[in-house]
Amino acid sequence: MLVLHGPNLNLLGTREPQTYGHTTLDDINEALTKRAAEAGIGLDTFQSNHEGALVDRIQA
Repeated sequence: MLVLHGPNLNLLGTREPQTYGHTTLDDINEALTKRAAEAGIGLDTFQSNHEGALVDRIQA
């Protein structure tokens, strides 16, 4: 399974934590990886601030 994280999600946990919380993208990826492993699903995550990079990743 591929999980794509789009623009600005690399700033989670540091950008306006009073609005977005203190959970970082690494925290999210760690939780997703754990759940995927428990379900026996392979997981790959990718974050980019560039739409083209996200499209390239899907089409790879």
